[in-house]
Amino acid sequence: MNLKQLSEVLGLSQTTVSRALNGYPEVSEDTRARVQAAARKHGYRPNSRAKGLATGRSMVIGHVIPSSSRHEMVNPIFGDFVAGAAKKYAEHGYDMMFTNADDTSIEEAYRSLFQRGAVDGVVLQGPKVNEPRIEVLTRMGVPFIVHGRSTGVDAQYDWIDVNNKSSFMRATRFLIDLGHRRIALINGLEDMDFAQRRRDGYLEALGQAGLAPDANLMRSAEMTEVYGHHETQNMLRLESPPTAILCSSMISAIGVRRALSENGFEMGTDVSVIAHDDDLSYLKNGQDVPIFTATRSSVRQAGEMAADMLIQRIKSPNDPVKTRLLEAELVVGRSTGPATNRVQP
Repeated sequence: MNLKQLSEVLGLSQTTVSRALNGYPEVSEDTRARVQAAARKHGYRPNSRAKGLATGRSMVIGHVIPSSSRHEMVNPIFGDFVAGAAKKYAEHGYDMMFTNADDTSIEEAYRSLFQRGAVDGVVLQGPKVNEPRIEVLTRMGVPFIVHGRSTGVDAQYDWIDVNNKSSFMRATRFLIDLGHRRIALINGLEDMDFAQRRRDGYLEALGQAGLAPDANLMRSAEMTEVYGHHETQNMLRLESPPTAILCSSMISAIGVRRALSENGFEMGTDVSVIAHDDDLSYLKNGQDVPIFTATRSSVRQAGEMAADMLIQRIKSPNDPVKTRLLEAELVVGRSTGPATNRVQP
């Protein structure tokens, strides 16, 4: 059904129907609700190009992927976030565009997108500590939102993030309460803001318990299964190996489990493991009873929220800065238990 046909069904002008669907304030709430209900019933969706011509917008949201982060596009966390965002884009009549840019020409890429009118706003994912992209976009004065935050950036900007420090403090305390004193951290790359915050939470929990951090038990790299496996193998050979391991990724935790099994240890009995699982759609943490004890936060839901926040920024560019800090829940699974003395190199 096109706009003309929907207008005829409702007995309203095409202009009124269009304004009702596009959120214009002069349309009454009763009319807006009636038009939206009819659009849903008849499967009508506004043509994004026509809508763009009417509003002066492109009706496109951009995701600029730096060359150094292209591998993130196959990361299930990236995929779930984008899936959540795409759902909301579609509800608001927006399309999504991905583009790649060399790390040395990020500002040029952003300027080109906005100057050409290719996008109405952009999403910045995977911010680093002192993230330069935030300063660039703030200086340009364009609509954007950050999935995460950036320590060291003084600018005010819209963001949505999970409370990484709090969740890793809680996970570390949980292991300490189980009697663990040799607790390892298999973290992400620590120039990434989320990884630094997780490390800070881990260290703060150790300090509050009077436990000195051991550099031999703290590892940082790209969060792959092979990385989790390799670092666990190395730590199990230490004179005083860990009795518990805290992982920044479910993917790395799977590698940890493989290493424990190869060395004859049972996860949850001999060595406890906690993962940050992000409630991934295609990497579920078991069924009725979780395989891993995990700090859980829905990255798909974060994508939906980020999209809503960005579209609101596009519509109301002078609104105050908006931020959302999500708390992760600690879900207890089969991978944790009281500390034992069985783990020996």
